[in-house]
Amino acid sequence: HVQLVESGGGSVQVEGSLRLSCRSSGITYRDPCMGWFRQIPGKERGRVATMDGYGGTYYAPFVQGRFTMTRDEDKKGLSLQMNSLKPGDTAMYYCAVRLNSGCPVLLKDFSDWGRGTQVTVSS
Repeated sequence: HVQLVESGGGSVQVEGSLRLSCRSSGITYRDPCMGWFRQIPGKERGRVATMDGYGGTYYAPFVQGRFTMTRDEDKKGLSLQMNSLKPGDTAMYYCAVRLNSGCPVLLKDFSDWGRGTQVTVSS
């Protein structure tokens, strides 16, 4: 039974920083694809950044070098350092995993999701 727990969300001012963390349990696959996603009210959930089982990373175009994703050494956790935050980054942020080294194109193919952590950026 896979569980993902996000933490680190909060409220910050424009240009502030936050570090999100995701800890997993129950993952038996050695090098899964993991990633961060976000959902803005009224919009569909979208990809922020993913890391495949080989260490390859993908960042959504809106990240523009502001976010950095790292995987814990034990490969059971994932962090997202977010700098230069904008009001448009306000969203619920979710961690997800696919029990395969490759990252899927479709969000529905990620097998397990956390409950999310809220990020609010105010001007």
